[in-house]
Amino acid sequence: MISIKDLTKIFRFDQKEITAVDKLNLTIEDGEIFGVIGYSGAGKSTFIRLLNRLEEPTSGKVAIQNKDITAMNKKELRIARQDIGMIFQHFNLLWSRTVSENIAFPLEIAGVPANEREVRVKELIELVGLNGRESAYPAQLSGGQKQRVGIARALANNPKVLLCDEATSALDPETTDSILDLLVDINERLKLTIILITHEMHVIKKICNRVAVMENGKIVEQGDVIDVFLKPKQPVTKKFVEQVMGDPDGDFDQLLKVYPGGEVVKLHFVGESANQALISKLSKAFDVEVNILQGKITQTKLGAYGTIVVQLIGSENEIKSTLQYIAEKTSVEAEVLTNA
Repeated sequence: MISIKDLTKIFRFDQKEITAVDKLNLTIEDGEIFGVIGYSGAGKSTFIRLLNRLEEPTSGKVAIQNKDITAMNKKELRIARQDIGMIFQHFNLLWSRTVSENIAFPLEIAGVPANEREVRVKELIELVGLNGRESAYPAQLSGGQKQRVGIARALANNPKVLLCDEATSALDPETTDSILDLLVDINERLKLTIILITHEMHVIKKICNRVAVMENGKIVEQGDVIDVFLKPKQPVTKKFVEQVMGDPDGDFDQLLKVYPGGEVVKLHFVGESANQALISKLSKAFDVEVNILQGKITQTKLGAYGTIVVQLIGSENEIKSTLQYIAEKTSVEAEVLTNA
């Protein structure tokens, strides 16, 4: 488990103080993929660099596997960092070294014998899918291949934690998905804890178990990904959710003008309920007309979720019976937006 308590980082420039991370508290469980999302300047990259003390904290505590990282001397920290791998947005490869030599570099620093290094490098090249590229130099690789080298290098010393600082933001969407799939595979195979920093909600949606939203150096919202997506509380979180879901209420007034009358209801789907043929069932079971006005269902690592706005047209009693059926017989949440 990773325990973070009152973690603070204050930068001082020309007698001015800038608080990049402000008394941050967080607990991350072993083996989970935990996402931290925020816009530029939120403090998320500073936060992740504090976890392995690439940045020195001003105050607070970081404990990984019950070891207080913030209290270690340089020698202790050097040893502890072997259990903490890190990958970067711009890869940070050694351009004069081949793929194999880049991956072997942390093993050399750790004093691993040459024959053991060779075996380990072959294992990692197989793991990240770079067979046949062992002798290539970074300039000969695509962006996705460079990041695969970065991932392999970060895994060289068999770390227990992998820190990802905007690891996909320099990649195109298709390559991003392939790297995210690789991270999920690594997480499942190696039982690795992954902490992923990003400004892209698609990344959080695709692979994270839980997410924390950062703004102005603070965590303003956190929870299971589905819960945060379904009912975002903070304005900044709502903006991120709109990246992948759109704004379900953005043109609501216009919808009412185009489709007057009836009862307008927002249906919230989570998990298995997203796969129910609810609209068809309602139309068959009740004397109501069900018009789908807008909506979207999307998939997260922990299941599907989404919302659909519908217009129910019929008698008052039939609409009431329909809503009662949804409330009592399904796991779908119905929110009445306006009355006939």
